[in-house]
Amino acid sequence: MQIILCALIGYFFGNINPAFILSKLKGFDIRQRGSGNAGASNTVITIGKKAGLFVALFDIAKAVAASLIAYYLFPQIKFAKILSGACCIMGHIFPVLMKFHGGKGLASLGGTILAFNPVLFVILLLFEIILGFSLDYVCVVPVTGSLIFTLAYAIMTGDPVGTSILSVVSLVILFKHVENFKRIQNGTEAHISFLWKKDQEIARIRKNTND
Repeated sequence: MQIILCALIGYFFGNINPAFILSKLKGFDIRQRGSGNAGASNTVITIGKKAGLFVALFDIAKAVAASLIAYYLFPQIKFAKILSGACCIMGHIFPVLMKFHGGKGLASLGGTILAFNPVLFVILLLFEIILGFSLDYVCVVPVTGSLIFTLAYAIMTGDPVGTSILSVVSLVILFKHVENFKRIQNGTEAHISFLWKKDQEIARIRKNTND
């Protein structure tokens, strides 16, 4: 029962989606514009940079909150933080309140890592910033980040249950980004440089889409 409650706490927090709420306040559904995902990167595209930053910080914070609440409520469960954080990610990706169509889990993954180990979070953040800007694509960050975190968690804790949970999450994140990699292949995936070259990126994507 405690394990179920731990999972439900995470999933409930994951269902709180600021990108969706902000878009509704603006009079549209964010899942019907831009990349079609209810997350920070699509918020930048459809609403703006400040809104995107708010969404990213909120999604990080909700995963931290879910992980720490579960940890303090159920200290006897060794993998409480990871289970609740993982369920928060899954709740963000597959929210029942949004008919299972949410975001892709990057910021919530970051929050789960932050709750587990702040030092590891900083190291992974710096690595992923370098990697993301080097390749100029956001989608490589959650895929590599989830895989590296799973490996790091396994080495640092030796916990097979938590590692298995994170492995499932990594596979889900990879699956959710298959379309992104397909768009990279055909030249229609937005670069990170969209942040400062919006018009050029939109023109490039439209051109490649028409071609």
